[in-house]
Amino acid sequence: MVKQIHLAAHFPGVNNTTVWSDPAAGSHIEFDSFRRFAQTAERGKFDFLFLAEGLRLREQKGLIHDLDVVGRPDTFTVLAALAAVTERLGLTGTINSTFNEPYEVARQFASLDHLSGGRAAWNVVTSWDRFTGENFRRGGYLAQEDRYERARTFLATATELFDSWNGVEIVADAEAGRFLNTDEPGRFSHHDRFFDIEGQFNVPRGPQGRPVIFQAGDSEDGREFAAGQADAIFSRYATLTEGRAFYQDVKGRLAKYGRERDDLLILPAASFVLGDTDAEAEELAHQVRRAQVSPQTAIHFLEQLWNTDLSGFDVDGPLPAGDPVVEGDLISKGRASVRQLAKDPVALANEWRAKAEAEKLSARDLVIEVTGRQTFIGSPATVAERINHFVQEDVSDGFILVPHITPDGLAPFVDQVVPLLQERGVFRSEYEGTTLRDHLGLKYPPG
Repeated sequence: MVKQIHLAAHFPGVNNTTVWSDPAAGSHIEFDSFRRFAQTAERGKFDFLFLAEGLRLREQKGLIHDLDVVGRPDTFTVLAALAAVTERLGLTGTINSTFNEPYEVARQFASLDHLSGGRAAWNVVTSWDRFTGENFRRGGYLAQEDRYERARTFLATATELFDSWNGVEIVADAEAGRFLNTDEPGRFSHHDRFFDIEGQFNVPRGPQGRPVIFQAGDSEDGREFAAGQADAIFSRYATLTEGRAFYQDVKGRLAKYGRERDDLLILPAASFVLGDTDAEAEELAHQVRRAQVSPQTAIHFLEQLWNTDLSGFDVDGPLPAGDPVVEGDLISKGRASVRQLAKDPVALANEWRAKAEAEKLSARDLVIEVTGRQTFIGSPATVAERINHFVQEDVSDGFILVPHITPDGLAPFVDQVVPLLQERGVFRSEYEGTTLRDHLGLKYPPG
């Protein structure tokens, strides 16, 4: 059976993809950028637009990181505004479960689902560090097991609120401009380790029943959380080998939760570079990567692993000679860096040295290699073929595309690749439903 491809578009937030030096790179705060991006995605019949979120500006050596987007607007505000200038495109927002409250978030998403006609989706994430926590009343941070336990409980509590209107008959009173309830709606009571709340939820059941739930974690806890509660995963595995392994692992966990394989979609982030020929695209991709990883960006990246001030370091020469500093505070704050992701920083540094020596790479070239983000490179025909191959081979159910130019970098894909996928019969030519659940082929919740 031929699978239908799901496509979405990611407007970068905490940014390490945009080529800011390109004259076409636009604002990440002016609404027109979000509008143009969203309307291009809708013109391409994409399933949804995806907004990431950073709760604090990253810092390195006590200064704002060069690649952070300063002044990024609030996610709900942007999505609500986009609901008014789009008709079918899903609207997905990343909202943190560590520092928010279930009632507040459930009310915002239920409202967005109503305002958009059933197009709201929630990417449930956790926050891992004390640095981010300083922006919030509680401060501090949660251990990993507590982060995911709070996230599970947070989502379960929000779901109780969404479902508190189940079975309630709503009758519109046009003259009074209000809803008349034939039963008492919204009553809830939830008491556990994290939340001690009861009252009345004041937003009626939305067109989707509940917003679509996304999850983006890759740990063992994250995979289990997704298998048990999410509708889709925002995955980082977009290569054949790693993607297929991740796909099989997560899909294989669904049965123990009473779910079927199609109940959870796996959608990796993917970048693309198009050219008239494959060779032209490869040359352009090389230029894009060097623009994304400037000499200063390469130094910042190396400083994260070595946990050392490398000001003035020659990135066109070899990697730093000494080993990473494994004791003391980290030089980078506000986002998981390569240092925090590395179980053994010294071992990873040695791996990089071996790779650089074997492939005759400078320090900057090495950083470009190990941070490579270009998933699909080639002519439109080549990219369409590869995307279809990945989906049909169960590497993913589709992709969330991250262009290197915002807001107009998505247009070449929509104009050149989407028609080829439509000709193959693996991507819609028109929207068939009105809600995001319709676009994604997901079941509606009972009630």
